Amino acid sequence: MKLEQVKSDITVIGGGLAGVCAAVAAARLGQTVSLVNNRPVLGGNSSSEVRVWVCGATAHGTQRYARETGIMGEMFVENQYRNPEGNPYLWDLVVLETVRAEPNIRLFLNTDVHEVEADGAEEERVIASVTGWMMGSERKIRFESDMYIDCTGDGLAGFLAGAKYRIGREAREEYNEDWAPERADDITLGSTLLFYTKEADRPVRYIPPSFAKDITKTTIPMKRVIRSGDSGCHYWWIEWGGELDTVHDNERIRDELWSVIYGIWDYIKNSGSFDADNMTLEWVGSIPGKREYRRFVGDYMLNQNDIIAQEPFADRVAFGGWSIDLHPPQGMYSTESGSKHLYSDGIYHIPFRSLYSSNVGNLMFAGRDISATHVAFGTTRVMATCAVIGEAAGSGAAMCIQKGVTPRLLHRDHMNDLQQTMLRQDASIIGIAGADPLDLARSARVTASSTLTKVAVTNSSYTHPLDTDLGILFPVNPTLETVELLLDASQAATLEAELWHTGKGENYVPKQWVAAASVKVTEGNGQWVKLDLAWRPDAACNAFLVIKANEAIQLHGSDSPLTGVLSFEKGPKPIVSTLLEDHQPEQPVAQWSMRRSNRRPLCLQVTPNTEAYAAQTVTDGYIRPFAGPHLWMSENMSAGKPEWLQLEWEEEQSITEIHVTFNDDVNEDLINLHHHRTDFQAIPELVRAYRIQALVGEAWVTVAEEMENHKRKKVHKLERKIISKTIRLWIDETNGGSRAEVAEIRVYDL
Repeated sequence: MKLEQVKSDITVIGGGLAGVCAAVAAARLGQTVSLVNNRPVLGGNSSSEVRVWVCGATAHGTQRYARETGIMGEMFVENQYRNPEGNPYLWDLVVLETVRAEPNIRLFLNTDVHEVEADGAEEERVIASVTGWMMGSERKIRFESDMYIDCTGDGLAGFLAGAKYRIGREAREEYNEDWAPERADDITLGSTLLFYTKEADRPVRYIPPSFAKDITKTTIPMKRVIRSGDSGCHYWWIEWGGELDTVHDNERIRDELWSVIYGIWDYIKNSGSFDADNMTLEWVGSIPGKREYRRFVGDYMLNQNDIIAQEPFADRVAFGGWSIDLHPPQGMYSTESGSKHLYSDGIYHIPFRSLYSSNVGNLMFAGRDISATHVAFGTTRVMATCAVIGEAAGSGAAMCIQKGVTPRLLHRDHMNDLQQTMLRQDASIIGIAGADPLDLARSARVTASSTLTKVAVTNSSYTHPLDTDLGILFPVNPTLETVELLLDASQAATLEAELWHTGKGENYVPKQWVAAASVKVTEGNGQWVKLDLAWRPDAACNAFLVIKANEAIQLHGSDSPLTGVLSFEKGPKPIVSTLLEDHQPEQPVAQWSMRRSNRRPLCLQVTPNTEAYAAQTVTDGYIRPFAGPHLWMSENMSAGKPEWLQLEWEEEQSITEIHVTFNDDVNEDLINLHHHRTDFQAIPELVRAYRIQALVGEAWVTVAEEMENHKRKKVHKLERKIISKTIRLWIDETNGGSRAEVAEIRVYDL
């Protein structure tokens, strides 16, 4: 046996997406990191060993403009480009390469941390080291660091260090949570195994193993959806163990899940109820995907009320948008539905105080073990949300090292520094503007070759019957006078509409009534009909136009998307089943769906002209949509005629680094293993070919260029410092979009 000692600034225990993003974030900020994972591959439940979809704030397209940016966003976009088929092994490589690209990270796979040395009284503990055994290598490795981040999911490292934690469900009265039980208990969400199938070119028989369960003798066929063509995460409901101890009973849980999987396959293959003669099993998981175990206690416990109210914490460092998604304790054997969902009106925020231990001074955590109640955990637990929490924890740990403080003191004294650092990295924070004093672009005058000044979608390619209420969201900046709609009328009718404010800048549902309008429509096709809707909001915002159902009318729509304009269809009023709790709150984001109209807006023309796409927005500090698109957009690009964006200062500047953030349409739902496929590999709005030039003396000098870009954020560190008072970004080509779109430009002398 070989004994080793490894010293680094930060040790991250756990190589799921939370741990990966924590390690990468800290490494990019200049700290040395030991990333320790007890499996041979990274990615945790998303890896090829478990194969769970990486879901996040988009909630399968329910939330708008909610896809994660930062490190998780990079992996989403890269996987979309390189792995359009959703191959789980290629996803492993995307995650691995993200880690290996950082020279400050030392990666230790197959290394199980099972010893922690920590000292101090119960309320003031400090970790001195963690020790792991590297399986297959006979290496016992002691990791010494100033900061530790527990991303194990189960919270083993923090537990061994003496960190305060909880398991199970809090009582309703503790946090006044409607969805909590009357009395506290130790029930958790269960674990899941998945399986994959494939179609063979000949009949394939199946002889079940002796331990396969006869599912016809259970409630499964009556209460769960079984289809021969489904596999993978379609069977997320194969869940069990919530009434057990999901860690100590892990082997028992796995065996029960196996018995059901092989029993389900026996039912599909041999019951005669399915067309499955040529189908065969391709893969069956062997490692249960755990949902819940320990949740640490931080300086703040995120709870249900924070989620539903979308509490805008001053120390927010991440966001989520998945529903509060709780499952019955009996899992797949329950006679209730497999899950119950409750959505907030838009994304919600996660505070930094929920990411560090209340009693271990140098311990942070990220992933499903953060400081949250069981109910709030029902939404924060999904992996893309865990990942952005990981980036926040890694960034915070790095800054603690740099400033020589604990996470608690970092929160007290340096919170703005942390948020601004994260925003510079394109992290997932919404509603806080970048205000980096080192960013030279903030003092530049910004101009452009052209700017889109009209909110208009006029190229009709389909019609949509007005058999239910439809909605259109669009930016209002600074005023609104009229909205014209393109329609067909089978007979004389009255078109009725209501104008609503969306309320919070991060929301995209009708919230506050503004005005109503109606207009008489004559029989005929292809009519532009004008609605008078004069409105001057207090600040730039999004408007939500509700067009009331009328069976005599069809609205025209387009296959040409316009950033900032979304179309919706109103479905039946969603309710929360009384099988869980006797509450039936409205859930607008579920009721107003755009799944059938994604990238296919309804035709409209808005007056007067808008400032929503002005060139100056690239330096307004917002890198994501918030009460408007917050990006520069050119007019339609002509073939062979590039568009440009220019920054000009009154005096010459020393420049060493230029950051450009392009629009990658964070409204587009991306999933690593693809429960759906897009028509494109690179996001069409992303700029593909561009050049950055600087006016040096009297000559334009190209200082950076890219011909095959498919990424959102590009950081160009110049080979040598330049002195210039004017730089220009030339957009030569997009990945399919008709306009040049840029979210942000930053310029530094570092």
